Amino acid sequence: MALDVTDATFQADVVERSLSTPVIVDFWAPWCGPCKTLTPILEQATDATDGQVVLAKVNVDENPGLSQAFGIQSIPTVVIFQGGQPVDGFAGGQPQHVIEQLVRALLPDPTQVRVNELLSQGTEDSLRDAVALAPGNEDAVCSLAEHLVRTGGAEEALTLLTRLPETDRVRHIAATARLSLNPVDNYDEELTTLLERVKDDEQARQEFLDILETMGPLDPRTAKFRKLLTARLF
Repeated sequence: MALDVTDATFQADVVERSLSTPVIVDFWAPWCGPCKTLTPILEQATDATDGQVVLAKVNVDENPGLSQAFGIQSIPTVVIFQGGQPVDGFAGGQPQHVIEQLVRALLPDPTQVRVNELLSQGTEDSLRDAVALAPGNEDAVCSLAEHLVRTGGAEEALTLLTRLPETDRVRHIAATARLSLNPVDNYDEELTTLLERVKDDEQARQEFLDILETMGPLDPRTAKFRKLLTARLF
């Protein structure tokens, strides 16, 4: 069932809804001949998705604000919203097979849906199942690695992380994992001690960086010790 959207409801019914569900916006009018062909095709294709893709209809005669905002010059015009933004669209009629292909392309990936379900469960078994299903999925691998660090499996976590490109999240988890293998009671004292060795001792330099990564950018000590490290190295 299509939504009848107005100037007043567009933000909630299209923009906000598209943050979780793709929305196809059909700009039409009762007097438009091609609209009478295209709209039923859009309705049939989106109805078949059981709510995974939504159709929103905008009567351009009754909602001139939206027509002006989107620069609608002819109808039918279709605009596709995902993530709160227009991402694609077309003007004029399209055959049924093209519309069906377009709608299918908007459907969520079944594997990703299952991975998200497993991640939401949050148990070690479900996280391992998620990684087995999507071995290169950063969220799955990082979630399992974080769990392993918390439960004493830091070495396995580090092995898992090697399959991913280095990102801020990967780097932070790896640093936390390495530090959990060699816990530090007092960061300030340890950083001060390590600073004397960082120039010529790669292991000391890595531990120094791991502590900074674990403390994070919001800790005022991080900026202070990064400056001291730079001064020592260069």
